[in-house]
Amino acid sequence: VDATAGLEKMAEELNPVDATAGLEKMAEELNPVVKFYDPLNLVEAEFWGDSQEATIGFLRHAEIKHGRVAMAAFVGYCVQSNFHWPWAMTLEGDSFPSTDLSPEQQWDVIPEIAKWQILLVIGFLELWGENPTPENPHYMRGGKPGVYPSFDLFRELVHPLPFNLYDPFNLSKNASEEKKKSGLLKEINNGRLAMLGIFGFLSADKIEGSVPLLKGIAIPYDGDVMATFAADRHIF
Repeated sequence: VDATAGLEKMAEELNPVDATAGLEKMAEELNPVVKFYDPLNLVEAEFWGDSQEATIGFLRHAEIKHGRVAMAAFVGYCVQSNFHWPWAMTLEGDSFPSTDLSPEQQWDVIPEIAKWQILLVIGFLELWGENPTPENPHYMRGGKPGVYPSFDLFRELVHPLPFNLYDPFNLSKNASEEKKKSGLLKEINNGRLAMLGIFGFLSADKIEGSVPLLKGIAIPYDGDVMATFAADRHIF
């Protein structure tokens, strides 16, 4: 949670004048061995004809967001490989998929309506995260990369919600700047590791022997992880 608050300080350090220098400094703090690594020179790009600052905001937000998704996916993979909810999954009384199945196989066997429910919730969160407010400008328009808007407007217009997705317990509100910055660096590094971890699991299940460390854990999967609903119905 401290990591999200640290985004405020890091965003202030990145402006059009010293954007590259700020990224290089942050990269060295993240990994003193690799340091700044940008083989495609994206730091000087101007995506969609926009400014360099907007492009850097987009790239930083994308990495933070994908890191968070990967951390959730990695933990979810580990948990659902060993546990499932004890109650019924459907109104007809069907139970959740057995832990004898791999997470990929579990996804294949749940009802299509369940997949739609999951995807629609994800879609809502994605759209809500792109919604700028006076307190939270868009990350490509001077906002803080990684910050997620509160649900205050949703509570007011639609339905009450107990927590915000961003700093739900307000634990970082009064944290020191040093602690915020340290938390952000940890979050980015953990996100990078989680991205490698979840794709390691998927690769090990799909291609036998591709990840030797997971040889005794992987459950062979002959399906298609990119086929969201069925083998002949791809989104990508």
